[in-house]
Amino acid sequence: MPIVNQPLSFLFSFAFAGALYFLLGAYFWKSRWAALGAPEISEKAARLEKIAIGLALFIHATALRQALFGQEGMQFSFSLAFSLMAWLATLMYWLESFQVRMDGMQAVILPAASFAAFFPVIFPESHPVTHIATLGFRLHFLAAMLAYGLFALAAAHALFMALLEKRLRHAPASRLIARMPPLLALETLLFRMLNIAFMLLTLALFSGLLYSEKIFGRALTWDHKTIFGILAWCVFAVLLAGRHIYGWRGRQALKWTFSGFGILLLAYVGSHFVLEVILQRL
Repeated sequence: MPIVNQPLSFLFSFAFAGALYFLLGAYFWKSRWAALGAPEISEKAARLEKIAIGLALFIHATALRQALFGQEGMQFSFSLAFSLMAWLATLMYWLESFQVRMDGMQAVILPAASFAAFFPVIFPESHPVTHIATLGFRLHFLAAMLAYGLFALAAAHALFMALLEKRLRHAPASRLIARMPPLLALETLLFRMLNIAFMLLTLALFSGLLYSEKIFGRALTWDHKTIFGILAWCVFAVLLAGRHIYGWRGRQALKWTFSGFGILLLAYVGSHFVLEVILQRL
């Protein structure tokens, strides 16, 4: 497939969003972590903080839309996928902050979002996506891309929860621990991510099964991607059923989350990273 470099205007939008994320991350570090004994942030200041993060999310989303759905058709690359995943992560935490206290997380999430927003600037190459005119493929591609991103986010969130729980069990309270949201709030957010990601993965799998011959001109191929994708779906189905029926939580839920994401990683992300970034084959 031909390699396309993103226009400078798109790259500027990514860079601007990355710079804004970075400045906001530095602000939250100074106001939340570095000043542990500082007075509580006023309600007006908290609203302005949410507006500022929302502005950065909007600029980042605009850059992603322009880069993914440009004038030359739909484009895709590992750097755009990584940037989209970070945007989803920041969006989820931002939306959650309207319901529960997320102080302490901004100083972690925003610098990571800054790095991810700059990623398409560092790796501007992308390639056109074939079959994009087919409605079934659009449904399959977008559902799969969003599902992988949310599952990756859920796995990173679960790892953070595991480290935080270990710190709470084996170490005295510290400045970092004092600024973190309650574990129950983090667990609730984890299962919200998993539920949305599971619905998207279900849509991706079924659209692939239904439209495979129309999209690719052949019946469904039972390759490693399909098999591991179905196995991952089964793992997450068991996890969500266990949560709903038996109230699974804590370490048991984290283990199932890591297992499901590991299988999903084998299905898609690992092979595409090797092909695109290491071998330079698009």
